[in-house]
Order: sequence, then C-alpha cells, then structure tokens
Amino acid sequence: MKFKRTIVITGGAGFIGSHVVRLFVNKYPEYKIINLDKLTYAGNLANLKDIEDRPNYRFVKMDICDFDAFYQLMQDEHVDGIIHLAAESHVDRSIKDPFTFARTNVMGTLSLLQAAKLYWESLPEGYDGKRFYHISTDEVYGALEMNHPEGIEPPFTTKASSGAHHAAYGDDFFYETTKYNPHSPYSASKASSDHFVRAFHDTYGMPTIVTNCSNNYGPYQFPEKLIPLFINNIRHRKPLPVYGKGENVRDWLYVEDHTRAIDLIFHQGTVAETYNIGGFNEWKNIDIIKVVIQTVDRLLGRTEGEDMDLITHVTDRLGHDARYAIDSSKLQKELGWEPSLQFEEGIEKTVRWYLDHQEWMDNITSGEYEKYYESMYAGR
Repeated sequence: MKFKRTIVITGGAGFIGSHVVRLFVNKYPEYKIINLDKLTYAGNLANLKDIEDRPNYRFVKMDICDFDAFYQLMQDEHVDGIIHLAAESHVDRSIKDPFTFARTNVMGTLSLLQAAKLYWESLPEGYDGKRFYHISTDEVYGALEMNHPEGIEPPFTTKASSGAHHAAYGDDFFYETTKYNPHSPYSASKASSDHFVRAFHDTYGMPTIVTNCSNNYGPYQFPEKLIPLFINNIRHRKPLPVYGKGENVRDWLYVEDHTRAIDLIFHQGTVAETYNIGGFNEWKNIDIIKVVIQTVDRLLGRTEGEDMDLITHVTDRLGHDARYAIDSSKLQKELGWEPSLQFEEGIEKTVRWYLDHQEWMDNITSGEYEKYYESMYAGR
C-alpha cells in the first residue's frame, strides 16, 4: 500500500506519545505512522493494543541516540515528518541522574535532527513538504511569582470569552517570548534540545516547530506522576506524599486536548514558530490532591473525602518551582485551538479510567510489562 506521508513519532509508547500515535493512526489512514520507542520504564506497548494491527501502523524499538540506525530508518521508510516526544521527563529522576537526561534529551534530539537533515537534503525536493516538530515543556521558562498564595478557592479556569484571561495566583504567564530560565537538570536538558531544534532551522533551513506545554493528565500516564500515583494509592489506602505544604501551582491540560493541538500544529503551524499549549487551569498541588481523593472515594462508594488522612507531607523537592502558567493565546488566535474539557470533567474521566483499568496499573507497578518486552525484544 502506498501512503501519502510517512511520519515517525518518537516516544510513541509513552503517555502523551501513545495518544498522539492513536490519533494519527485512526484519523489519517493514508499516513504510515511509525512508533519509535526504546521501551524504557515509561514505554508500554499495552498503551496501543487497540491499534497495533492497523495496516498504517508500525512499531520500531530504537534508541533515539542511535544515529546510524535512525538515519537508515529515514532512508528505508522515506520519512517526511517527525513528531519528537521521546524524552526523560521526571524531575526527581533528573536530580539523581542528570547524565541520562543530557544523553537522551540533548544528544538524542541532536541525533534525530542530524539524521533528518542529511536525508532530507539528499532528496531532489530538499526540505519541501518536510517537518520536524519538537514537543517541549513549560519548565524551560523557569518559575513565575505567586502574588496571591492565600485565600483563593479552586477551580482556577482563567480563560475568558474574549481570549484574554486573568491570573489566579499571579500577574504573569509564560509566553512564547519568555526568556529561558531552567531550574532543574530535566528542564535544562529540554531547554538545550529546544535550542538545537531552532539552531537547525536558523543554520540549515530545516522546517522545525517547537511547542511548550503545561502539565498533562489523563489515561495511560506512568504511575510515578502525581495524579495516577495518588489514584492508585487512594484505592489501596497507601500514604499520599505531598512535597512541602503542597502550595506549588501548576497549569493542567487533559492529554487529548494536547494531542489535538499537536495534530493542528503539525499540519497548520508556521515553520520556525513556537506555540505554547496550556489549559488556562491553575491549581495548587494540595487542591488537586483533595479533588482526586474526593473523586476516587465517591467512585469507589466510600464516603467522599474519607481518605484525606492519607495525605503525608514530606520534605520539599530541591529547587521546586513555585508556579507555572501558560498563555495559549497565540495558538487560539492563529489556529483556533482551545481546551475542550474543564478540569473537573477531565479528572472524572481520568479517575474512572484508572479504576476501570486496574490490570494495566498492576502490570506496571509490578514490573511485569518490562519483563514481557525484554523477552520479546531480547537480542534485537
């Protein structure tokens, strides 16, 4: 079968990546979608069981740092689009092991860029019709001030009908023009990769796009992240470890809203531009935790809020940024995107999914999924 396009999605077995792969495979049967993933601890092909047999889908187990292998794949598959999500992304892990984050996030991105450059420049049409789309994070911008830390009650949806918005906890947001000021090894590695992507456009003319997104939540998220970890702990009545007082503020976006933005930007975004993707939805960590507890309790038939005593305050994380908040006005105005779910609706869907997929959660928390794929791909 001849496909109209061939697109590589890196990190496609991970949380956000699996949602992007599923969307593209289902929405664009005329595209060949190659899911490229190393299958580290956060990669899980069970996330894509529903589309693994589709004729326009192929999985390739590969390390993005393997330049030779990726360059060969570019040539063999005639790849004309790359959506790059593969990354080490957990701040706590980056504090303990910054070298792994530098290798994967910086050198891995550079490997992809160079392979794409060499292949696309070898073609008669050059860069025409090609696109390298790099997904980054709001954490590269550093932290925002919190001017109103007390006396504000959730929810904090801040989008107004005019497209303008006000701040719930401060008077500023991250804009596409905000100066980079990363504070953790993770965010420093992502900032560096962003700079390499832009440099390949400025130096070689490669058609690149960068997006910086706020915290995502939803189905298939690896359960070391706050929301799935706490859902599972509440279910089993285990402690809920909260950094410090839980006063740190984040902007939250349902993962399927992020994937819709990625689809739109990949196809209609302007080359060399940056787009911020956020939910206009600021919450203190402690308030999110309380909503999750109430929702899990209710859906499990417990008294709503009875598991509040599971909250356990622990020593704060090193360099824990106070507040992140994304301004998505550019994306709204230029491409017409906006979030589709209010946070309470998204949390309800998310909690229901994890409670209904306990086998998926148990396979991850037990490590069984890793053993399965290690045996499947042994020697490859």
